[in-house]
Amino acid sequence: MNKKQDLLNKIDLNLKKVEARVAAACQRSGRSFHDVTLIAVSKHKPPSLMQEAYAYGCRHFGENKVQELTQKYEQLPEDIQWHMIGHLQRNKVKYIVGKACLIHSVDSFRLAEEISKESLKKNVVSQILIEVNMAEEESKFGVTKEEASSLIQEIAGLPAIRIKGLMTIAPYVENPEKNRQYFAGLRHLSVDIMDKSIDNVSMDILSMGMTGDYEVAVEEGATCIRVGTGIFGERDYEVV
Repeated sequence: MNKKQDLLNKIDLNLKKVEARVAAACQRSGRSFHDVTLIAVSKHKPPSLMQEAYAYGCRHFGENKVQELTQKYEQLPEDIQWHMIGHLQRNKVKYIVGKACLIHSVDSFRLAEEISKESLKKNVVSQILIEVNMAEEESKFGVTKEEASSLIQEIAGLPAIRIKGLMTIAPYVENPEKNRQYFAGLRHLSVDIMDKSIDNVSMDILSMGMTGDYEVAVEEGATCIRVGTGIFGERDYEVV
């Protein structure tokens, strides 16, 4: 078996493992498996590997870079739901509005304003999440939990935009239990925001949990998990 075929077979096996772990986490927390959307994080992955995940049944793919998302958007099946999960610069908003089903990483009014402006131009409504830096890491983007509510109230008045929930990127840790506090905190924050009954705002989506800690995130209420290495393995640029 050649290296490429071996990797393709591993993707199927990895997806089965991820789904089984999500199902177990849902059972432990009294949730339905169908309440959790698995986003296959495909950054730096060639379309051939993504096609294997697509053949398995994946329809949600997440990209960190605008250029990579737009290139793959043209190359891969039309029914794929594309998620912009990386930091988004205002000058690149025009390239993904109308292509991304959900922008996970909105962390300022000016960015939301640009998304609104481009959405109006293209006659679409963009769905967004507010990125919250729950661990307050200097190396990460996102607003603090104290700033989130006021930012949401400000963005909620913009046209052609819908706030669907919150996103966080937890710290890289050896023990995923250390991130439980941040996932629980994001869930509590979403409840507090919902209690304010702000027009044009729902908290249906909690995007949290990655390869190393998605099971804990699911136990704490994640509705979207972003898994890359757990599906595709480590980066392999030789596979095309």
